[in-house]
This record gives sequence, C-alpha cells and structure tokens, in this order.
Amino acid sequence: MTALRAFAAYAETGSVTQAGRALNVSHAAISQQIKSLEGFLGVPLLDRTGRQMQMTEQGRELADACFLGFGAIANMVDQLTQLEDDRPIQLSTTPLFAASWLMPRLADFRQKHPEISLMVDPSPELRPLQPGGIDLAVRYCAGGWPGLEAHLLVQSAIVVIASPSLIGHGPIEDPAELLKYPWLQEMGTNEATTWMREQGVAQALPRGLTSLPGNLLSDAARDGQGIAVTARAFFEADIQAGRLRVLFQDQIEKGYYLLSRPGVRRPAVRAFHKWALRQARKDIQGL
Repeated sequence: MTALRAFAAYAETGSVTQAGRALNVSHAAISQQIKSLEGFLGVPLLDRTGRQMQMTEQGRELADACFLGFGAIANMVDQLTQLEDDRPIQLSTTPLFAASWLMPRLADFRQKHPEISLMVDPSPELRPLQPGGIDLAVRYCAGGWPGLEAHLLVQSAIVVIASPSLIGHGPIEDPAELLKYPWLQEMGTNEATTWMREQGVAQALPRGLTSLPGNLLSDAARDGQGIAVTARAFFEADIQAGRLRVLFQDQIEKGYYLLSRPGVRRPAVRAFHKWALRQARKDIQGL
C-alpha cells in the first residue's frame, strides 16, 4: 500500500520531487517505492530511457486504478467522518445527577458550544460505551472501572435523609427504628434495601416502598413522603436549611465519575469532556 501510494502521488504530480513533498518523504524514497512496486508486479511502470521519465501503458492503467481506489476510500472516509462528527453526543447518567448537577449547568455548555447536539439518557441502567453508541457515562462509585478512563466530577458520601415533617426532630440511633416509616428508592436500584442489610437489619423494608426516578425522589423526600438513601452533595442546601435531616451517613466517600473509552475522542465528545471537568474544578474551587 505504501508503494501504491507513492506511485499514485507520482502519477498525480508528474514528479518524484513533488510526490515526495506531498507525502512528506524524500524523492529518493518515492523512487525506491516505485522500483519496489515494479519488482513486485514484474512489469515496468515508468519508461526511463528518455531525458524525462514517462509512464508506460501499464503504469497509466495502474495510475487510473489508484485514482479510482484511493479516491473512493477518501470519499468514504470523508462521509464516515462527517456522519460521526454530526452525531449527537450520547451521555448516560442517573436521573438524580442529570437533574441536580447537569441541568443547572447545561446552559453554560450550550452557550459555549451552540453547534453541538447532546442526547442525555437518564437511567440507572449501566449501558456499554461503544463506537456509534453511548459516548460518555456518569456513574456513582468508588472509582476503578477496568478498560475505561474515569474522572471524578462530584465527591459525596451516602446519607439517609428524611423530612422533619415525617420523622420529627428526635434522635434516631438504630436503623431498625426506620422500619416503621415509608421509604423511597431510585427506580432501577436497590440502595435502600442494600443499606439496611449493610447495617445488619435483616427485616425487609415495608411493602410501602416507593420506587421513582431520582429527580422525583428529591421532591418526594422534601415533601415528607419517605426516607431516602442518596448522595449528600445534591441535598446539601436542603440539609443546611433544615428541610431534610441526615439520619445516618456512611464514612466512605464515593463520587460521580465521568467515564469514557480510552483513545482519541471525536471533537464534540472532547469538547463536552473538557467542559465537564472544568465545571468540576470550579465546584472544588468554589467559583
């Protein structure tokens, strides 16, 4: 292929010197590649008997084939690149993160990149990151995603929260005391059940457990409709204002990570990735 490309460059420019400049190699390298191609094919492609080299009949036929083949490849590459560049960014994230972190900041991204389209898939379901599909994902974890690049956006402990209108202001020391209250859980997860099991509470949660999207879980918790297990970072204002009480808090802090495939990112994805990390740095710096 290298020899064919060198010959095609010569056929297009009519000069080994110009062909070398086009491919960023020396003219001697072009000559060597053409001679190597002639040896492989067993036919002369250039007539070197005169003062100026001329293509033989076989050389002209091969040149026509090269123009057709390389031209078709270049056109297809352009089409595929254009299709990929025009494809919206597909971001998979949880409804709570989308509502609490992404949406309040999205106007800034739109202002900076009005030409980029974005599709947000607000689902707790873990979707694979693959070419032509999901480009980026945001997930709550302790880090460590084999085969993916992970960058921390928001660090937060897991808390058990409830409205004082539901549980009052008295002390609650034993997680088992919470079994008499209704519970809320983000749809598609089992955070509440898992947390109670980790605290050694073997009894199942009441049948009144309500599962709903993360953004609705926030409203329901504030309205006193149930106890929720969730990331503290998105409820800090409610906690400080007294609208929600922290009943228990895990000591191990995890966080929301921006996940991506390793390697070169297409321009739109690269722009969103950089923007999200800048937003995270601003939060840390308190800007």
